[in-house]
Amino acid sequence: MTGLSTGALVVAVVVTLVVYWLAEEYAELLSEQIEEGKLPSMRRIGGALADTWPMVTASFLPLAAVVIARLLGATDLTSANIGLAMVVLLLGVHSWAAARAARLTGWRLAGATATAVGLGLAMVALKNLVLLHLH
Repeated sequence: MTGLSTGALVVAVVVTLVVYWLAEEYAELLSEQIEEGKLPSMRRIGGALADTWPMVTASFLPLAAVVIARLLGATDLTSANIGLAMVVLLLGVHSWAAARAARLTGWRLAGATATAVGLGLAMVALKNLVLLHLH
């Protein structure tokens, strides 16, 4: 796989997510500064960070699945794929919930959910292609 232990993989994912999260929020707040001509207040910065924290916590369940699989004896590659399967499952659940909130039903609901799941599966397939065949 990548040569990372499960613990190192978890740390790498969380650190990467936090850095991306902070960078995204910095860019957003900076763009507000340009539009309004003033720096955002500490209250605004804290509120923005709190509002977007779920982007980071969304990874916790898949990471827990990776750790549990590894503790149960799965290989690093299998554990990572179990984590990715959890991501695809969550994509499907959240897509279904969003489509229901948009009052989609029937084939439109199924199509919206299937699109999210299909994109998740495509990402997993590409990850495996790169790691197993091109790396």
